[in-house]
Order: sequence, then C-alpha cells, then structure tokens
Amino acid sequence: MTSSIWMIGDIQGCCDSLDQLLAHPDIAADPDARFWFAGDLVNRGPRSLASLRRIKALGDRAVAVLGNHDLHLLAAAAGVRRPGKSDTIDDILRAPDRNELIDWLRNRPLAHFAQGHLLVHAGTLAKWDVDKTLALAGEVQEALRGPNWQKVLQKMYGNGPVNWKDDFKGSKRLRVIINAFTRMRLCTPSGHMEFDTKVAPGAWPAGLVPWFDVPRRATKDITVVFGHWSTLGLMIRSDAICLDTGCVWGGQLTAMRLQDHKLVQIECESSLDPHDH
Repeated sequence: MTSSIWMIGDIQGCCDSLDQLLAHPDIAADPDARFWFAGDLVNRGPRSLASLRRIKALGDRAVAVLGNHDLHLLAAAAGVRRPGKSDTIDDILRAPDRNELIDWLRNRPLAHFAQGHLLVHAGTLAKWDVDKTLALAGEVQEALRGPNWQKVLQKMYGNGPVNWKDDFKGSKRLRVIINAFTRMRLCTPSGHMEFDTKVAPGAWPAGLVPWFDVPRRATKDITVVFGHWSTLGLMIRSDAICLDTGCVWGGQLTAMRLQDHKLVQIECESSLDPHDH
C-alpha cells in the first residue's frame, strides 16, 4: 500500500493545532504518511518557531510551498522589512537555530505537482499551464536559494505589473511570479491581478472574478490546491481546492487526503480577533 498524502491548509504559527492534527487517528495510523503544506507556515499565531521546527523535522515526508507570510519572515531575516506589531516571528529571528531555519525555508518551493494535484499558496495565473507554473516557480526558487537572495526580497514588494508577459526580466518578472503564487485572489476576466479589493466572497464588484474562475484557465484539467483565502474557506471542486479555513482566526485547521479527498479538521482557538481581518 502506498503511503497517504495529506494536504494541509495555512498553519500561521498555530503549532498546537498542527500537533493535534498530526496526532489525529486517521493521520497517525499511517506512520509513512506524507504532508503537503499550502504555505503560511508562520506568523500571526502564537508558536511560529515551534511550527517551523515541527515541519522541518518531518524531513522528506513534508513538502511546504512558500506563502506571503513565509516570504515576509525571510525579508525580516534579510533586514529588508521590519516585523510589524501583529507579527509573531521574533522568536524565530532570535532562535539559536535561526540561520538553519531561514536556510531551510528559503529552499522551499513555490509550487509542487504530483498525482494530478498542483500545490501553491495563493493561485496560478490563467495563462500558465502546469509546466509553465513549475518552470516560473523554479526561477524564483533558484533566486531565493542563491547568494543574492536578500536582493530578491528587497525588490519583491509592489502590486505591479498585474499581468504576465514572457519578455519580462529581472525584478519585474520575479515580482509578478511571486505575487501570483503568494498574494493573488481576484482577477479581471482577462487574468489581470487585482490587489485592492477586500470584500466577502461573492460580493466582489463587477469585472472581478476569483483567479480560479478566469475563463480558459490553462490548469482547468488538473486540481489546484491552495490556501491564503480564509474568508473563502473550504472549497472543494474538481479543478480547485481551498484549504485555508482560518485556523489563526479561530476557525479550523484542515487536512485533506489526496488519494480520496477525505477530510480531517481540528477546531482552533482564535489567536486573532476576526474583526481585524
């Protein structure tokens, strides 16, 4: 029997919930189970350092794609950004194994594909098929793993460009890729990213659609698994699955078994006031 793969939504430093999830009978029953984490391993929750250590300790059993909060931690470690008042990453930045953890994190992928499921943190642009998605993720991965990784993070911030062109170069090219993989929610029907609108799911203004509903999306024939969108919550479709169920906001931490889409959910204690969301 092949080992199970469990796909897990945003942890955001809620290590107690992660420990409960990994100890759940349905998951613990398979000692060789593997785990796909949809990014945002750290930040906002109370135990970011413990979460990072826990996932790193899973070794080859874990695949973790980078989310926007993970990139924020890397930027803080690089001295590019200062932690904000609602951040909970200081324990990592002060940890004795800080350098080891930061190096491990910046070696994580931005996209992972196996068994018809594509794992990303936020989404993938409509023009990108699986091969293109993995190739562009690879460009950012290579940059973050290189000796000038701090400079990559310095030029990462900004909302533009909002659409993809194959001839983009340098920081402009990397910024579009990073924004699509780690920040995108809404797009125009032509596939241009839109970052200013923050409304309840279904209440978006005319002319905007979720990235996964952009017409003629090139990944329509596979299942894109993502997190990042806690107000959207659990969404299960043949072509898209959202697993961010707002653990840090007092929702659930959700795991789904890839092979049969069986769900395991842990009720979480709120680390943040949902009214601040």
